[in-house]
Amino acid sequence: MKRNPSPKIVARNQLVMQRIEELKKEHPFWGYRHVWAHLKYAEGFRINKKRVLRLMRIADLLVKPDSKLRAKRTVNTKKPKPSQPNEWWGIDMTKVMVNGYGWIYVVIVLDWFTKKIAGYYIGSPCKAQHWLDALDMAANKQFPNGTRGQGIKVMSDNGCQPTSDKFMAMCCTMGIEQAFTSYNNPKGNADTERMMRTMKEEFFWLKEWDSPFVLGKEFAKWVENYNCSYLHSALGYRSPEQFEKQYFDSHKTLLVQA
Repeated sequence: MKRNPSPKIVARNQLVMQRIEELKKEHPFWGYRHVWAHLKYAEGFRINKKRVLRLMRIADLLVKPDSKLRAKRTVNTKKPKPSQPNEWWGIDMTKVMVNGYGWIYVVIVLDWFTKKIAGYYIGSPCKAQHWLDALDMAANKQFPNGTRGQGIKVMSDNGCQPTSDKFMAMCCTMGIEQAFTSYNNPKGNADTERMMRTMKEEFFWLKEWDSPFVLGKEFAKWVENYNCSYLHSALGYRSPEQFEKQYFDSHKTLLVQA
């Protein structure tokens, strides 16, 4: 026989449920794990995943999987796995429709190790120079004294921008080694592709855009907030900048001890 929960537990669950509903309104694509991580690590709730899952299931707030959207791919090469920040970057492009204007293109440079958006370009059109603008932002931000000799590798698809003579020549000048995904294998750049999905779910798809200038300004704010505050399970529920800082701080300590 199933017993009814005590009034104390009911009241406590109502408080948690209210916050979960508020988070789901702000982030409709968040699953129960991300909701739990935000409640626990960002807001200090003493709560476990099972409880969040149960409450979200009762309220019908879980993200429903769609098998039609699941891509069927055959991976024929292994994806490189970085062991430190700024070892492997991924670069890729997406686009968003602005009402009354047309397509706005977004290029990002992602550090695979820290999940940090190191550089980006947003605008129209999107040629090789604009991919270089995103790469240049990442290089200046991560390496103010220059990238040559830093061992940076950048992964991209086989599109016309990253395979252009201009882009390849500049990568060579900057001392950045290029690598390309194999054909029909976007999983070779999976970290960057996943970041693109997060951008769409957390920013681009949440509203209709009517001005490219507003979009660009709001996107810059979102990138800054993402790098500072977005919690990743792969990073131990830390933000990209927290993870990067802790990595460098710990390695400085090891060098001093050595």
